[in-house]
Amino acid sequence: MHQSVKSQFSAPHAQKNSDSLEQLNRIIQERLLHARFQPIIQMSDGSILGYEGLIRGPSDSPLHSPINLFQAAFEHNLTVKIEHLCRRVVLEQFKALNLPGKLFLNVSPECLLQRDAKHGETLDYIHELGINPERVIIELTEYQPTHDYVLLREAVRHYRRMGFEIAIDDLGEGFSSLRLWSELKPEFVKIDMHFIHGIDHDEVKRQFVLSIQNIAEKSGTKVVAEGIETQAELITLRDLGVACGQGYHVAKPHANPAKTISAEVAKILSAKPNAPITPRTTTSTSMVPIKHLLKSPVTINSTILNSQVENLFLADPKLKIIPVVDGHQPIGIINRHNMIDRFARPYQRELYSKKPCSVFMDINPLVVEHDTSLQQVSHLIVEADPDSLINGIIITENGRYLGLATGPDLMRQITKMQIDAARYANPLTQLPGNVPINQHIDQLIQHEKSFMACYCDLDHFKPFNDVYGYQRGDEVIQMTSKVLATHCDPQIDFIGHIGGDDFIILFQSTDWEERCNSILDDFAIAVNEFYSNEDRDRGGYISEDRQGKKVFYPLISLSLGVIRSQAQQYYSHHQISVAAADAKKQAKRIHGNSLFIDRRKSDLLPT
Repeated sequence: MHQSVKSQFSAPHAQKNSDSLEQLNRIIQERLLHARFQPIIQMSDGSILGYEGLIRGPSDSPLHSPINLFQAAFEHNLTVKIEHLCRRVVLEQFKALNLPGKLFLNVSPECLLQRDAKHGETLDYIHELGINPERVIIELTEYQPTHDYVLLREAVRHYRRMGFEIAIDDLGEGFSSLRLWSELKPEFVKIDMHFIHGIDHDEVKRQFVLSIQNIAEKSGTKVVAEGIETQAELITLRDLGVACGQGYHVAKPHANPAKTISAEVAKILSAKPNAPITPRTTTSTSMVPIKHLLKSPVTINSTILNSQVENLFLADPKLKIIPVVDGHQPIGIINRHNMIDRFARPYQRELYSKKPCSVFMDINPLVVEHDTSLQQVSHLIVEADPDSLINGIIITENGRYLGLATGPDLMRQITKMQIDAARYANPLTQLPGNVPINQHIDQLIQHEKSFMACYCDLDHFKPFNDVYGYQRGDEVIQMTSKVLATHCDPQIDFIGHIGGDDFIILFQSTDWEERCNSILDDFAIAVNEFYSNEDRDRGGYISEDRQGKKVFYPLISLSLGVIRSQAQQYYSHHQISVAAADAKKQAKRIHGNSLFIDRRKSDLLPT
């Protein structure tokens, strides 16, 4: 964050100024730094998880701003001294104020890796103050990414053994933050404020945060959204399911911060989400195979010596990964950074240069068949060793080596596809609209997949809108989308919002009929909440028809019309649309919540 203690190592070297050096020495000697604390809340209930410890210099000095302070410290080689003093000031004030929860303590990777720094100094001081190390989270800024990941991992392990937790700051500000996440496996990641500002009206930013949230949930990491400055941003982040948040709209940094959040923020967080975030099976990722990202880098066999592998890397600076293939069988991957890191250690080159490359090889690479979908690969990546994202994915055909797909290529392609799908999403439900619906149907047909197309339509919805208002009508549509999503398998089923109160589900689940019946049961219960007690008791309400006559309308019901599509039965989404619409009309002729299955074409259902 802009208020945080962050080293500005990219600042140009300015000529050393005796005034600034004098001010720095005075700050260090007289401890002229002041702590500020900004609450970090849990979005689920508004409770305070902890506080980020921020710093300010003397108020009458140009070094009052932490940016100016650390820029001057860097120019005069005093970064480590200033940062250690910052920690002491923040820790002392945190203890003196008796603040609840955890303390996020800013530490730069450069300071963490200082070999001449006093090891254990922070822990000793924390014990002296009587603070439990488990309440302290070391927050690493990614402003100046480190390339010595091996040393950084060792430093983080050292601090974890002492009881500290780890957070990565400004995720998304630089590409290396993804590797930092993979290498360090932090307990918290803080999303850079760029992706939070205006997220309420920016679908790309929402999709980015959703992607990070999904990875975090699978890896046991909590997400903190930084820089929340408006109510709309807070509501959007709440609805996206982000775990934690901080920013001016929650609370500004203060020397003596509040120990509870404001009533206004608490009310927002306790409210029911406005728009359910439902799982989407996007058109592209569910159908496009991994072979579309196939590359053919140089390969070696397992008998090649490490010195020869190093020469390959040195000859081509762009070569990051070398697959190890014996015959046509992939057996491992060698990572450039890992090998160079190992050779840079004392005596490692002498010990291993004449040994086969299998010594430094990752023997458990992620291997997938060429026709595996991008969506399936993304799920495998999340569940696999984090190094798989860095090392890439080996692609095979019937077990024989074909080539390699890199982690960055996979992420770029999936993100692009998600953004493309989001561009055509329905703004009310965030479900895919007509363009991705039609694309998905055509791809299912092209790949000769058997599926069930279920057209979903609300009955008596227009008079409900007339009586209860369009806002209440929108809430019914949102509720319907949530019920539909609850009973679909996000891995293989697809939900789209055609428009208005019309939806379509493309089932590949074998128990699709049971799912349809469960949808009708849950809808019948959920829709009752949208009526007055009087209308609910009499089973309907009075409204005017188009001629202005008073008419009694029953409660809203849901009609499902289902058709089956098998290989070579239909040839385009147009045919599916016509057939599904006809099945929906048949369902609407049945009173109440209804399911009509068109069984005329064949007695066989997809299995």
